[in-house]
Amino acid sequence: MLIFIVVPYPQAELGLNDHHQNEVINYMRFARSKRGLRLKTVDSCFQDLKDSRLVEETFTIDEVIEMLDGLQTVVHSEVESELINTAYTNVLLLRQLFSQAEKWYLKLQTDISELENRELLEQVAEFEKAEITSSNKKPTSELIKPKLAPLNEGGSELLNKEITRLQEENEKLKTRLKTIETQATGALDEKTKLEKSLKELQMIQGDQKTNITQDISQLEDTVSALRCQFEKTLNDSTVNQKFLEENLVTTKHDLLKVQDQLSIAEKELEKKFQQTAAYRNMKEILTKKNEQIKDLRRRLSRYEPDD
Repeated sequence: MLIFIVVPYPQAELGLNDHHQNEVINYMRFARSKRGLRLKTVDSCFQDLKDSRLVEETFTIDEVIEMLDGLQTVVHSEVESELINTAYTNVLLLRQLFSQAEKWYLKLQTDISELENRELLEQVAEFEKAEITSSNKKPTSELIKPKLAPLNEGGSELLNKEITRLQEENEKLKTRLKTIETQATGALDEKTKLEKSLKELQMIQGDQKTNITQDISQLEDTVSALRCQFEKTLNDSTVNQKFLEENLVTTKHDLLKVQDQLSIAEKELEKKFQQTAAYRNMKEILTKKNEQIKDLRRRLSRYEPDD
């Protein structure tokens, strides 16, 4: 006794998702309907020839050649028209796909050599046969397919990934910008503190110059007092005149010497102050901070939107 096991033939697949596979099925149905119409047209050409010309029992060779030539011309025209129409239809289909892709700045590519791949063509033929078989078993209401949904309504996984990446990059840039702003604020505060310290040092230096000026003024007052005393003593005694004159000269020399010493001391004080480590460090810090502020301003200008 023989037992036959019937294994159902697996439905062919094209490696697409359900939505795109349904779109392929819709196009195959459209192409099948157009193909059926053209085949009917070709059949009608032969039938017209039979009805209009094949009314006699015998024909000469010339008559047969004439009829076949006429039939060839009509069939050639019909087939050529169908091939041209199919090519133009495919161009319109590609135009729809490319237009949707260009809206999202995508560039699609095609491999013309795959159009003549016999294995893939047989796979498509098996897919069409399976689709025809399954469609014949489905009710008519299930055969109605929805229209092509625009890409911007259905969404795009690639676009969503790109949007997510750009959002993450934007957040990183915002965080970096906040960090730079914080650094810039800190640098400005540091510059303010250094400027305040410099002003205090300048005030101290000014106070020192004031003290030196006061000393000079006191010496000048002493000279004036000595001069008055000399004039008074000159009237009292001519004997002491020479002594007083010498004393006055000596005092003037001392005054000039003290003035020179004060001038030298003032210059040395200023020179020593400029050579102190605090002054050099402060000057170096101010220079570095100014360079950091200029660099931060340049970096901030890169992230500020143009007006």
